[in-house]
Amino acid sequence: MIDIGLTKIALIGVVALVVIGPEKLPRVARMAGSLFGRAQRYMNQVKAEVSREIELDELRKMQQEMREAADEVKRDVEDAERTIHSAVSEANEAAMERQSLLDPPTPESLTEKARTFRKKKLLRSSSIPSWYKRQTGHRTRVLSAAGRVAKYRPASAARKSQAFFH
Repeated sequence: MIDIGLTKIALIGVVALVVIGPEKLPRVARMAGSLFGRAQRYMNQVKAEVSREIELDELRKMQQEMREAADEVKRDVEDAERTIHSAVSEANEAAMERQSLLDPPTPESLTEKARTFRKKKLLRSSSIPSWYKRQTGHRTRVLSAAGRVAKYRPASAARKSQAFFH
């Protein structure tokens, strides 16, 4: 801004006192102060307006970049969708060709399959001895939570709890 020192301000004040006079000087000083304040407020408003415009321009640029990025992602997804769709349709066509080559199952093959399933199930459920099932962790009986606590409680904890009841 303007470089005004104390001596320059005093000189301006003396000239104003001589030119304007002592009666009108306070009124002129008030008016000059109010005009100076208005000018400062106007300058602050202009600065704020310029900064808002700059921020708006930056936001518009950022919005445009985001739109471009979103469009690019959308194109990539659509391309991926097309490739997946074509791969699935090719796989479906291949599966249909394979299905047409296979014969439908006959009733004899279905009964044989049921017989082997029953044999496998019987072997799974009854061929393993119960002692082996217990040893490997197969459950034969279900134990309640209270039963597990009583069964696996340490001996020292059992003695402490009994002391309260005697």
